[in-house]
Amino acid sequence: MVTLKIDGRSVTVPEGTSVLEAALQNGIYIPHLCHHPDLPDLASCRLCLVEQDGSEPVPSCSLEAKEGMDIHTRSEKIDALRSLAMELLLAAHPAECTGCPKFGRCELQLLIQYMDASAARMRMRVKRVPTNENPLLQHEMLRCVLCGRCVRACKDLREVGVLRYNKQNMEVYVGTLHDKLLADSDCRFCGACAEVCPTGAIRDILNYNATEKRDTLIPCVAHCPAHAEVPEYVRFCKRGEFAKANAVIHEKLPFPECLGRVCNHKCELNCRHLDLNEAVSIREIKRACAENDDQFLWKKNAKQLPPTGKKVCVIGGGPAGLTAAIYLKKQGHSVTVFEALPKLGGQLQYGIPAYRLPREVVDRETSYAAEIGVEIRCGERIDRPVDMLKDYDAVLMATGTHSGTRLPVEGNDLPGVLVCTDFLRNASMGTETGMGKRVIVLGAGNVAFDCARTAVRLGAEKVYLACRKKLQDIKADLEEIEQGKEEGVEFLDGRTFDAAVGSGHVEGFRLSRIARTYTDGSGRSVVETEPDSQETVDVDTVIFAVGQRSALSPECGLELGRANCVAVKENSSAASVEGIFACGDAVTGTKSVVEAIAAARQAASEIDLFLGGDGDIREVLVDREPHDPAIGHIENFARIPRNEPAVASPEERRSSFSQISAGLCSKACEEAGRCLQCDLRFDIAPARPWTNYQG
Repeated sequence: MVTLKIDGRSVTVPEGTSVLEAALQNGIYIPHLCHHPDLPDLASCRLCLVEQDGSEPVPSCSLEAKEGMDIHTRSEKIDALRSLAMELLLAAHPAECTGCPKFGRCELQLLIQYMDASAARMRMRVKRVPTNENPLLQHEMLRCVLCGRCVRACKDLREVGVLRYNKQNMEVYVGTLHDKLLADSDCRFCGACAEVCPTGAIRDILNYNATEKRDTLIPCVAHCPAHAEVPEYVRFCKRGEFAKANAVIHEKLPFPECLGRVCNHKCELNCRHLDLNEAVSIREIKRACAENDDQFLWKKNAKQLPPTGKKVCVIGGGPAGLTAAIYLKKQGHSVTVFEALPKLGGQLQYGIPAYRLPREVVDRETSYAAEIGVEIRCGERIDRPVDMLKDYDAVLMATGTHSGTRLPVEGNDLPGVLVCTDFLRNASMGTETGMGKRVIVLGAGNVAFDCARTAVRLGAEKVYLACRKKLQDIKADLEEIEQGKEEGVEFLDGRTFDAAVGSGHVEGFRLSRIARTYTDGSGRSVVETEPDSQETVDVDTVIFAVGQRSALSPECGLELGRANCVAVKENSSAASVEGIFACGDAVTGTKSVVEAIAAARQAASEIDLFLGGDGDIREVLVDREPHDPAIGHIENFARIPRNEPAVASPEERRSSFSQISAGLCSKACEEAGRCLQCDLRFDIAPARPWTNYQG
């Protein structure tokens, strides 16, 4: 350690610290622009000048602190030289600050205010530098002041090295080799250059304020309903450390093998890599991490608080109920799960077909609840949750939506008309489904495709899928649509559902082509059909896959809301009766598995608070490691194609419920290497403007 004086104040800092850092770390502000604590110093801006014992002013960023130094940060000479340096910077910088996207967040602007500077004495000049259109990052080098932070961040911090100083028409500017596009220069699009840029010269194309920044720049985390730390587990996967990756996943998501197959992957749909070519295959990476975990750190490091003596009844053994049960057990409560069906899993077990989600995977992951001491009681249906309060301190309703919906069309009660929930459950249990040889499925979501593709596997000779929207507009996953086509499902899109026809049994279904839809003056949706477009499709089975409802009855003792779901208080999981809570599809209607898990986490936290706990269900299942900022150079990085899982051929798929996707297998680490590692930006030290040093 060394001790020196700065403006009369004695400060002590580690050896090797610059005078500028010694001052800033001790609350003494010295103007600076090219300096950044994470980057090697350049001493180019000449704003951080100081004097030592009356000597000539020198840049404090390149002056090492020594024992006994007496440093002065202000003098008439220093102020004059700083003003000159600032005026020279401003002479080539656009004056219209209010037109800059970084207005109010610009370090240069704050320095101008601090120094009360202007370029009035200087002859203004306009820089003529090349401009390029790039994804993710905006380069507007007219605003560049050649502080060199971006070049040093790219070369020294990230070790990518695509930014450099170029010269054209006697003008020095920051660009790439031969002024190529960033993607053509092997840029990693990590955003470090934008993070350290003190002006608006290099910035993110997306605008955001301080509170939106993290969600905007790490959208995979923001759009995951459970906010799993996606970049963290992807990084572990890249290094082949699957146990650590799986532990990170388990901190928020208790069923990663299931989710790795059926998650609606909103993280991928919002991945910033989409602006380069294709999203990182986050769902498949999650699956690979879970499948290749041979250490189970997440189990070894799992939280378990002492017993509280409180008892919780969870009604429903699907993903929501089991998630809440697991977290409540870890909080020390005694938990019993009541499941009406023979096995745990809910829609994982009885809704999603086995070719997408093998039952051994569901059984393996759901068994963890019993493993940690949750009491499991399958085959027991609870119709009146209020009665359970006699024996339990709290009750959670997580009964899902197991009742299918029939549209109010003519013939909807004919024999041969089925609903999706019954059809898929019977198919999963191996019992009679009531399906014939020619099937039409009505609907446009993943459940509709599950029904259609299940019908193919059960031996239907012809399967149609009819929907009101055009195929390109439906909400089902693209892979469901493409694989359904390959398996022989015929699509009748843009159709109305008019009537099931037949005498004594379904003999066909009548449809019409939709010409247009619009909303009338009263807000009602109006559908106009094409003239003479009505047709009757020759089928003997109609499956409604147009929605699902809760199977609760009004006699359950709780206030019910839309679609027969449990009514809960605003921003809460609490139901109308004190001590009873609800979550997942039982509250929201049919959503995704990951949304049910996220809702269950919230419910578990609320129930723990209700029972006298602190509501903190968080776990850290693996120690985090410092991130290596040096991500390195990768040739043609922006155009590396996405790795896709191996999928069984259509011929194999049509006659079997065996799993169709083999996952990424050995390619998972390679796919993880495509990640932009957007979170690394938040490891970079923030700017330290003079406003941080006032008062």
